[in-house]
Amino acid sequence: MKIRKKAPKPSPTKPPLYLVGYRYSAPSLDELKIWYDLEYGGPLSAAAGESGASSALSHGPWHARVLTTLPEAETARWQDVLSWDHPALAVVSPAGAAPSLIADTVLFAARLARGMTLLTQGTAFDIVAQQYLNPSDWTDHPLAVFHAHDHVSVHHTEAEDVTCEWFYTLGLSKFGLDELELIQPRGLPSLDAVELLTETADRVLRAGQNQKVGTAMDIPALARTVSFVKHRTTAPNGRLLAFRQISA
Repeated sequence: MKIRKKAPKPSPTKPPLYLVGYRYSAPSLDELKIWYDLEYGGPLSAAAGESGASSALSHGPWHARVLTTLPEAETARWQDVLSWDHPALAVVSPAGAAPSLIADTVLFAARLARGMTLLTQGTAFDIVAQQYLNPSDWTDHPLAVFHAHDHVSVHHTEAEDVTCEWFYTLGLSKFGLDELELIQPRGLPSLDAVELLTETADRVLRAGQNQKVGTAMDIPALARTVSFVKHRTTAPNGRLLAFRQISA
């Protein structure tokens, strides 16, 4: 699904990564801590004195904020945007992090979103990657370690040139990186394009920096080399993003 309208801005100071819609009562901070420690070894810690709906949480050097109950007016606006009927809404936002910690901080936020989804039996929405995640989807993504495909999705639609198709990533911007795009003639296998973007995104993430236009990168998993041929900004979902086009 795509966000069709301009989204409201939830309360946390850092833009949220995940929204979690649910129907019944929100889990307590103690319930979330017990679940997290069982799943990921913990300890999940809360800032001193934090025990209400909004909590600053940490695991080692990674920090995030969980708002378990968004105000009713903001929840109603998000319901309209997301086309779901969950009457309650939680928000998971990562803290700012040094480049060396960004990947693990995003993973930490995803783990908290997974916990909120499983404890409430609700639905999570990855705002950047534009993915809906039900409890069964999180079960298939246990998040034991960092994998790029858990945080970056590949989408595809018609290109401006109707003889071509546009494939692009959403999710690299979580890590302060430009998204990737690939434009290819109609009729070519879409699976190849998706696989190439997925593996290239993983390589760029592990490099930790945008590749300069005109440079090339080896993709060992596919025994291929991609070139970075163009840089531009566009808004595939109403949000302006920077893209780097690749070719192989």
